[in-house]
Parts: sequence; C-alpha cells; structure tokens
Amino acid sequence: MAFDYKKEYKEFYQPASKPEIVTVPTFNFIAVRGKGNPNDPEGEYSKALNLLYGLAYTIKMSKKGSRQIKGYFEYVVPPLEGFWWQDGIEGADYSRKDSFNWISVIRLPDFVTKEDFDWAVEEATCKKKVDFSKVEFMTMEEGLCVQCMHIGPYDTEPVTVEMMHAFVKEQGYDLDFSAGRLHHEIYLSDPRKVDPDKNRTVIRHPVRKA
Repeated sequence: MAFDYKKEYKEFYQPASKPEIVTVPTFNFIAVRGKGNPNDPEGEYSKALNLLYGLAYTIKMSKKGSRQIKGYFEYVVPPLEGFWWQDGIEGADYSRKDSFNWISVIRLPDFVTKEDFDWAVEEATCKKKVDFSKVEFMTMEEGLCVQCMHIGPYDTEPVTVEMMHAFVKEQGYDLDFSAGRLHHEIYLSDPRKVDPDKNRTVIRHPVRKA
C-alpha cells in the first residue's frame, strides 16, 4: 500500500476542529510564488497549480523513467498547501483577495534531494514543453504554531481564525507573524467535488510563548 502522509502524519494533516499547539519540524516542498486573487481562472495561482502538480507527478513517476531515486518508495502525492500574506496586514483579509501574496507548495518525500528535484524540473520541462523556471525547492521549519481544522467555505475561515487567536491568548502564547512565518493553509478537500459546507482545510498560524 502506498505511503500516505495525511494518514501517517495525522498530527499535521488531521487536527481536531478545536485549536491546538503543535511544533512543526522541517519539511521540503515544491514551491511556486505569486500574487493575486486565487479565484481568478486566468490568474497566476491557477498556473502555479499546474506547475506544482506537473512536477509532483514527474517525481512520483520517476521510477518508470530514466532516474531511479535512491530510497524511493510508493507514496500518495501530499495535499496542496499555501502560505499567504498581504502587505501591511497581520493574518489575512479575505475581502481583499487581489492583494494576496502567496507561496503554493506540495510537500516532497524525504528521499527527494535537491539534485533529484533539479532533474525533475529538466524532465518535466522537456516532456511537457512547459516553462518550469518558477518552481523552486523550498525548505521550511514552521516551529511552534497553533492549528485547527476548518470545516466549511474558505470565506468563513475568519470565524475559525478568531477562535484560534482567542485560544492562543488563553494558553499564554502570542501570535508570531513575520516575513518567514505566515498564515498557512492545507487543503484536504477538492472544492470542485465537495460541498462547500464540508470543505476541510487545516489552518496554521505561528506563535511564541508570551
């Protein structure tokens, strides 16, 4: 059976619908940076997703190609994630989607090295005839965070965020947003196939001890 990160790392992908404090270790990602409304079908975000999944499946299917990656094992491609921020705003203002800056990512299996990643970029560029130059190998250590499962439409996330921030204060922590510590979402549902009221999104915010 293929290794599924969502099942094997439930503490990071399957949190409760109540806030909790968690320490997130270092992970490597496929990443694409951009700006603008993620709902714009012709915008940068839509194009970024094509690049992310194109590279993710190039790596996943490498066993059938010219490169045999050391330590490779069968796995399910991890879910799409996103780091979001708006200039001059702490957290996120969902009424101003056009001002979003974002880094869209997909987690890489631990066996994938930077050299394997570079090979995959060349392989995908050659086979798909698409420019993958915007895709980068990104390492992120989030550290101490508060997280919570949000169930419902993306536009109702502020309700969950308010609950998370109240919990942070109650537990003796402060929010710790910075250039390297951002509003983080992990998308466990496909919004094209799931009723918006049942949409499942992990929300994670950086914190520090007060």
